[in-house]
Amino acid sequence: MRANYRMQRLFVAADLAAGSAFEASKEQFHYLANVLRTEEGARLLVFNGRDGEWVAEVSFPTRKRLLLTAIEQTRPQPEPSDLHYLFAPLKVGRLDYLVQKAVEMGAGLLQPVMTQHVQGRIGSLERLEANVIEAAEQCGILGIPKVAPPLKLEELLQDWPQERRIVFCDEGHGSQNPLPVLQEIRERKLALLVGPEGGFSDAERQLLRGLPFVTPIPLGPRILRADTAAVAAMAVIQATIGDWH
Repeated sequence: MRANYRMQRLFVAADLAAGSAFEASKEQFHYLANVLRTEEGARLLVFNGRDGEWVAEVSFPTRKRLLLTAIEQTRPQPEPSDLHYLFAPLKVGRLDYLVQKAVEMGAGLLQPVMTQHVQGRIGSLERLEANVIEAAEQCGILGIPKVAPPLKLEELLQDWPQERRIVFCDEGHGSQNPLPVLQEIRERKLALLVGPEGGFSDAERQLLRGLPFVTPIPLGPRILRADTAAVAAMAVIQATIGDWH
C-alpha cells in the first residue's frame, strides 16, 4: 500500500498501538504548533520504524505540551529492505543528499567506507540518522535504515559475509552496460559499493576484483559524480534484481 502524501508524516520513538498517547518532543512541538499552526483535533500520520503507520490525533493538554494519540493503523510494517549501501563519505552538503537518496531508493543499511581517495568524513552519525529520518518522513517510507560507524575498506572486506554479494561501481570497467552483468547475479543478499569522488585507487580496484563475492559493474559512457552514481547504480540494481523487479 502506497503512502498518503496529503497528510503530514512524523517519525516518533514511542510504541504505536490503538489508543496509545505520547508527548511530542520539543522540536516536534515547535514544528507542529508554531510552524504548521496545527490545531486541537487535527490528524497526521506517525510511524516509528517498527509498528507500521498510524493516524494520530493532536491535543494540547497545556499551552506548552502537545500529545499525539494513535487512532488507527493505515499501513502495516513491511519487511525491512535488505540492500546494503556502502559509500565513501562526501563533503557535508552532498553527503546529506546522498544519504537521503539512498533511503528513497530502498537502502536498508548505510555503511560509510573510508577509501584511499576519500574527500569527506563522517563528523556525526546523528546527522546521518537525522537525514535518514527526514527522507523517510517525506517519502512515505516505514522502515528506517540503520547507519553503521565508518570502516576502512580493508576492514570491511576482511570480515565480509560471503553470502552477500558486493556490486561495486568500477569506472575502469571495459564495457558501458551494467545490465548483462547484473542479470548474471544469483544471490539475493546484495550490497552496493560506491567510491569517492576521485574513484578507487588501483590497489583498491585490484583488491575488490580479486574477491569471489565482488562483482564490478560499469555505469554507462559518462563520468558521474559520486552522488549521481549512487542513485544511478541503485536504480539499475532495483530494476533488474531488486525490489522493483
